[in-house]
Amino acid sequence: MTVLGPRPDPTGVRILVVGDVMLDRYWFGDVSRISPEAPVPVVKVERSDERLGGAANVARNARALGAQVDLLAVVGDDEAGTTIERMLAAEGIGSGLQRDGAVTTTVKLRVIGRQQQLLRIDFETEPGQQALLSKQADFERRLPDADVVILSDYGKGGLKHVAELIELARRAAKPVLVDPKGDDYERYRGATILTPNRSEFREVAGRWSSEAELTDKAQQLRRDLALEALLVTRSEEGMSLFRDDGTLHVPTLAQEVYDVSGAGDTVIATLGVMLAAGQTFEGSVRWANRAAGIVVGKLGTAVVHPEELFGPPDGPRSH
Repeated sequence: MTVLGPRPDPTGVRILVVGDVMLDRYWFGDVSRISPEAPVPVVKVERSDERLGGAANVARNARALGAQVDLLAVVGDDEAGTTIERMLAAEGIGSGLQRDGAVTTTVKLRVIGRQQQLLRIDFETEPGQQALLSKQADFERRLPDADVVILSDYGKGGLKHVAELIELARRAAKPVLVDPKGDDYERYRGATILTPNRSEFREVAGRWSSEAELTDKAQQLRRDLALEALLVTRSEEGMSLFRDDGTLHVPTLAQEVYDVSGAGDTVIATLGVMLAAGQTFEGSVRWANRAAGIVVGKLGTAVVHPEELFGPPDGPRSH
């Protein structure tokens, strides 16, 4: 058992989140028959739910832990964009949403019957150049007040200028955490830490047949991209932190995996908040691992609250 140490105090830390935001919509219903029109189940929708997704879920997770959070993103001038803006305000998240009338706000609609996801429908278009440039200007204005910058890339076009954002942040001596997407990691060069999951890392580095080979590939990528650290989240295998001074492997703490959607958002948000609160890389990774073990036991994009993560104010904290 590893004791995590003193309870961190995220109150007052400032996190600046930039990236692809989306609205996660859920339709829940009962399935009692197969459609006569096609061999598919008929779902009689009984209730619906809406949650912040993508970079907005990262911001929501950081806010839930007590941090002050600003979110920069591009949305459409539509109902979904307005809904995201309203939900961010309700969470106490400072939003700098650039409205682009030429695009559709990203929406992921999930149809769920008998506790099983039956279908997902995506609505999305890439933001235009002018909206992205306006967002970058807003980023420069807000950067001096941030303790940590988190870039959440979902491959929806909101981080086309990610290299410029990293350069601006590093010039201002701000730690930059990136949740990457795709196979072009060169554009993340100079970030403080990348947090790919296992399949994302494999897409870039290739397969490995042993822990030693994984370590070699991870350290090589870290050096090639001039990163301080690389954190590979490995699902049931936990997560591995690679730094110049060695490797830290933290086994998973998940007791029951109900839904992994949004778990990466929780990991990078917790990591950023802990680093901003003065925790070491190793301590921050352990807290992020604990948060991931909690959030996968919840349905859909969800958050972890301080009492779940830290326990009672004076209680034991171990993992």
